[in-house]
Amino acid sequence: RAVLRKASALEYKIQRRALRKEDFINYIQYEVNLLELIKKRRARIGYSFKKDEIEHSILHRVHSLFNRATGKWKDDVQLWLSHVAFCKQWNAKHQLSKVFSTMLAIHSNKPALWIMAAKWEMETRLSSESARHLFLRALRFHPECPKLYQEYFRMELMHAEKQRKEKKEFEQAKMDLGEFNYSEEILNGEMARIVYRDASQKIKGVEFQLTVLSIAKLFDFTQDLQKEILECLQTIYADDPLTWNYMARRELELGSVQPTENTTKQKKVSEIAQREERCCAVFDEAVRAVPAGDMWKCYITFCLERYNRKTNSEELKQKRLERTLNVFSKAHESNLLSEALYKQWLQLLLDSNLSEKAVEVAEAAARHFSQSVEMWQMRLQVLIQLKRGDVTQCFEEAIKHVKSKGALPLWTLWVEWSEGTNSKEDTEALYQRSLHATTPAESVTMKEMYLDWTYRNCGYKKVKRLFTSLCENRPFSLDFFRKMIQIEKEQESCKMLHMREYYERALREFGSTNTDLWLDYIKEELSHPQGKPENCGSIHWRAMKMLQGDLVEDFVSKYTLLQTGLL
Repeated sequence: RAVLRKASALEYKIQRRALRKEDFINYIQYEVNLLELIKKRRARIGYSFKKDEIEHSILHRVHSLFNRATGKWKDDVQLWLSHVAFCKQWNAKHQLSKVFSTMLAIHSNKPALWIMAAKWEMETRLSSESARHLFLRALRFHPECPKLYQEYFRMELMHAEKQRKEKKEFEQAKMDLGEFNYSEEILNGEMARIVYRDASQKIKGVEFQLTVLSIAKLFDFTQDLQKEILECLQTIYADDPLTWNYMARRELELGSVQPTENTTKQKKVSEIAQREERCCAVFDEAVRAVPAGDMWKCYITFCLERYNRKTNSEELKQKRLERTLNVFSKAHESNLLSEALYKQWLQLLLDSNLSEKAVEVAEAAARHFSQSVEMWQMRLQVLIQLKRGDVTQCFEEAIKHVKSKGALPLWTLWVEWSEGTNSKEDTEALYQRSLHATTPAESVTMKEMYLDWTYRNCGYKKVKRLFTSLCENRPFSLDFFRKMIQIEKEQESCKMLHMREYYERALREFGSTNTDLWLDYIKEELSHPQGKPENCGSIHWRAMKMLQGDLVEDFVSKYTLLQTGLL
């Protein structure tokens, strides 16, 4: 009765004149949950009869609901995919075939759906002919889609491998196949070769060639095909850094011997070192042939990857470090290092305790990228870390070169360093200078830091005077005022008169956009020994006038919770 009552209510909702997608989704979800419940109960009591009357009728109803929903909201891909997932879950192959057919007719502009349908045909229905037909149809809609060609290429190789296995099993069983013969061309992946050649004419770029090559390498009968792809890479894309990167890294795999029990650790290390040397020889040739930043980046990335690999051999580790540093130096001499690579070089030098070289590199990087805040920051951090004497001079040089708009990280680093190194007078003068040198928006952060430092080093009276003087120049942040309120609260004789002044100043700036500030002000009046609870009414009235839009409702609800003691 409960099932009938629920199903009837859901059925009424989908018979309305104005249909809602949520009603269909809820009905489908209910029916799917019901199917799962029936399945569990059958398993528990071991009852396997009347499936036609129970499950099949529900399945039929779910399919019809999905058909109505996808017919009404054709553009909703998620709805189609839900139907596909349901068909797969309940093994409704015939129905799924229809769903794919209808979905692809409507959403033919989405390559991922074509690939999904072809994959299902190939892997579940074991029909390579249907999968091929789908790929060919998809390529008519998307003639330049790399992903489609890659998956089509993979499918043809999978088909060839499947046929090779079948032929091998028939030969082992010594079965007579009569007139049926396997085509040698298909067995050797000729169909995949045709797909590759067609794709190469339409899709340009090394990335596609390398992806296709990686797919071909997964199959052990594609040596000729791999050679053809490599030849294409070396002739057409000889000047591309990615081609050289692949050719160099390939040396790691070539000539590698499977380790045996008799292979000593020293022999293994020697073999790895030789292979890495071969890779570097190719990379050296590459940077001569293609002297570009991307080529050096590939070379350096390879060296760093090898250096970061774990090894028990100190000799090999040292050799990798020397090689990496040498490559960094050569790239620097060619003026082809990017900011990111300079950072990696510096980090490597600092980790290797090569501090003098790190200072040189940091100086060269800052000179090369003289307007980059990050490069100057990096140089200054190195000097500070090594406790060098020319830090102040370097800061002055950095401020000259960098535009004032983005210089905030340099100023914060400078004042933080000064706090721990220089006298109070020098640090205060630096804070004052930073307020004038930074842009108004960035000076907000400096004001907060200045206030905090003054309280920690000079006491309450000085920070109060500073706060009054800083309030003369906008802009401010809410944290600036909250910091001063917190400082006042920490005093033994916390005066409500001062608290009101700080809250009033904060509300002038942020009263129209911040409800919590008003509530904190009201709480302070209620809880402070010198507070006046009778002021809460006027504060509430002002808040209602000043707050904008939905913030009024938010304030009213929070104020009500405050009155009831729940906030």
